[in-house]
Formats: sequence, C-alpha cells, structure tokens
Amino acid sequence: MDRTKLATPLLMLAIVLWGTLLGGIAYSHLVYFPVYLSDLPASAVLVNGPYGLNEAVFWLIIHPLLIIALVATLVLNWRSASRRRLIAISFAIYVVVLLVSQFYFVPELALFKHSPESTLPGTEWLTRGRRWQRLSWLRGAVMYLGFVPLLIALTKPSDNTRSLR
Repeated sequence: MDRTKLATPLLMLAIVLWGTLLGGIAYSHLVYFPVYLSDLPASAVLVNGPYGLNEAVFWLIIHPLLIIALVATLVLNWRSASRRRLIAISFAIYVVVLLVSQFYFVPELALFKHSPESTLPGTEWLTRGRRWQRLSWLRGAVMYLGFVPLLIALTKPSDNTRSLR
C-alpha cells in the first residue's frame, strides 16, 4: 500500500484526537476544576469515595492515542518538508506540555486529592489551587496554540510533488 495515501487521513485523525484533548481541557477548566479546587480539603469529596469522579480515565486513553497518531503522522508525512516541520512543531509543544504536566500538574493533583489527610490549612490549599488553575489555563492556551500547526499542515501537499492545478 502506498504510504502517501495514508498521510492525510492520519493527519486528520491526529487533528481529531488533538481536538478531543482540547475538549477535555476546556471541560476540565470550565466545569471540573473550579468546583474541585474551590474549597479544599472539603471539596476533595468530588474525587474521593465510592462515587468520586475519576477524570484520569480520559487522560490515560487520549494521551497514548494522540502520541501514537502524532508519531505515525510524522513518519507518514516525512517526505513533505512543509508538513513535517509543522507536525514536528505541534509534537514538540505536546511533549513539553506533557513533561511539565508530569513534573508539576499531576503531582499537585495527587496532593489535592489527598488534602483531607493533610494538616495544611484551607487557606494554603486555596492558594495552591488558584495558582494551579492559573498555570493550567496557561498550559491549556499553549495546547490550543500547538493545535494550529497541525491545522496548517493539513493545507500543505502530502509529499514534495507539485500538484497539476
């Protein structure tokens, strides 16, 4: 099978998955985190107990799928220098955001979840929750910006051959 025929559909799949990720980011920041981080440790009830919400399921599914799609998209679009560069930019932004998330955002979320077991005062949790949300809004904005090169890549030819238009 001609790999160039898969280049555009795979790029489209990566765009759909990134868009799904952005939907999760928007939902989390507009609906979930304002409630969850509003009155820690009391508001940690949202994620604790037998009926606690577990949004990690979404993130544990979407991230591997998007990583696989981006790597495959990069490989299949390698012959197109303009696409390759744009896909690589998006992928690099994604990797940086994932690393920052792994070292700051995820560990803080674990601490927020276990805040009822902590001796820190509620005012400290409120300060930390607000800082986390502000920084996470910035992280989300970076992810939205990282989506743009993928969209632009879709407008570029899938290989170095010129079209006959």
